[in-house]
Amino acid sequence: MRLLLFNIACAAMLAHSAARAAAFECLIQPNQIVDIRSRAEGIIGKVHVQRGDTVKAGQVMVELESSAERSGVATARYRSEMNGRITAAQERVEYSSTKAGRASELSKQRFLAQQAHDDAQAEMRVAQADLKDAQENRELARLDYQHQVDLLNLRTIKAPFDGVVMDRLLNPGDLTQYGTETKPILKLAQINPLRVEVVLPADYYKKLAVGMSAEIVPEKVGGHYPARVTVIDRVFDAASGTFGVRLELPNAKRSIPAGVRCKVSFL
Repeated sequence: MRLLLFNIACAAMLAHSAARAAAFECLIQPNQIVDIRSRAEGIIGKVHVQRGDTVKAGQVMVELESSAERSGVATARYRSEMNGRITAAQERVEYSSTKAGRASELSKQRFLAQQAHDDAQAEMRVAQADLKDAQENRELARLDYQHQVDLLNLRTIKAPFDGVVMDRLLNPGDLTQYGTETKPILKLAQINPLRVEVVLPADYYKKLAVGMSAEIVPEKVGGHYPARVTVIDRVFDAASGTFGVRLELPNAKRSIPAGVRCKVSFL
């Protein structure tokens, strides 16, 4: 009896292990694909990448013609660095403060009319107001300079992530426009990590968990690569009795191409 129970338990364990080690059809896809568009309208001046090029996050890929914006930045920067009005206002404040101080002393000694004392005080307050106005104008000039720099930066398009250029759709001299309905300049794919999609029978729903390890074998490429479960769908397809699972496949060396079929075994 004990031997029979032992054999049944072993068979169940083997069946469970075989089920977990079963290989399923899957598809390797880029982690994300992005249409690269400009946030500003203008003529494309330079495109620094071609189809198939690998790019790093922050790398300049496209530059729009920006001579007007550059001159605007230069003008705004010069205006933000102007100190003439502030220097003159500071001199007037210093002079009027000294004058008002002398007027106060003379007024206390009754050597100066009250009206002259009041005029000196008013002159000092006007000078202080002029200094504050000059300082505020310089701050506005600094903010305008930053605004012009931001407008210029809109003319440069950088890579949002490490990836590969899938296609180049516009060239120097083409007009680029803002909006999702317009033609993109580039199509960029992130291939590290890769995304693996697999559809499983509903019977496997309780056998999987987020974080579980798996092994991926790409078709026509070969090799065995480790992956990790990141998403398990909570809504089944009623017609087929299946659910979707997504895995993350590291691809630091970019040796695994996207867009190929594969086999996945859950460990």
